[in-house]
Amino acid sequence: MTATAAAAPRPRVHGIFDPATWTVTYIVYEKEGSPAAIIDSVLDYDPKSGRTRTDSADKVIAFVKEKRLSVEWILETHAHADHITAAPYLKRALGGKTAIGDHITAVQQVFKGIFNLERAFSTDGRQFDHLMQEDETFHIGDLTGRVIYVPGHTPACVAYQIGDAVFVGDTLFMPDVGTARCDFPGGDARTLYRSVKKILALPPQTRLFMCHDYPPNDRPVVFETTVAEQRAKNIHVHDGVSEDAFVAMRTARDATLEMPVLILPSVQVNIRAGEMPPKDENGVAYLKIPVNAL
Repeated sequence: MTATAAAAPRPRVHGIFDPATWTVTYIVYEKEGSPAAIIDSVLDYDPKSGRTRTDSADKVIAFVKEKRLSVEWILETHAHADHITAAPYLKRALGGKTAIGDHITAVQQVFKGIFNLERAFSTDGRQFDHLMQEDETFHIGDLTGRVIYVPGHTPACVAYQIGDAVFVGDTLFMPDVGTARCDFPGGDARTLYRSVKKILALPPQTRLFMCHDYPPNDRPVVFETTVAEQRAKNIHVHDGVSEDAFVAMRTARDATLEMPVLILPSVQVNIRAGEMPPKDENGVAYLKIPVNAL
């Protein structure tokens, strides 16, 4: 961290945990009444009925209004496979620009084929207001953010460094949980290892915020740690774990994992920046379930 970054305002971070999907949505801001960013929001979705609700997103809206914040960015760390983003709902309620890493185009191309999406579906990322490039800087009022490419879980994963805080998406979990799976289309364990090492090369005191927590042994949910703690204690990538050893572990572990419950609805909505597919002539939007495709 440079001397300039060290002197910059320290962001306040408020996390809202969604127990249904184990996801944390973050609101990042400098102080009450200041601009803010929302990272990795959740739209409640019932896979049994196909119904959506906005309970989780409404908690975000309530906090933003309570703190008198003005939303400038609605950010995604990647196209999530375990929950649907609430970005369009939040944008309508609070304003702000939606953004994701610019490699989302590769993910769109793959899943347009898997879901056999309509010809009009564009794979150039235009569904988002802005596509973030590697090392791009952006501003949340007086706070400065930087984009860090961290592919491996998916080819389009990014982390957001805002002051002394880094929002790591699905690269890392809490130290007693480890790292993200790499067996989705375009995922790669060796690439993930190198992405994690990029994050863990930051100053030891850097705050790291997880996108999920899956607490083992009945411990309470937590989602904030530090570079130092991850380097010392992460069960998959603590200091001393070689790239080859990580790849062997991750590959073997991924082979035992089931697909996430919401992967099929989530991905086809999230590559549209959270908008549902075009409605059929009966006025209903439909999600596709490809058989034997994943």
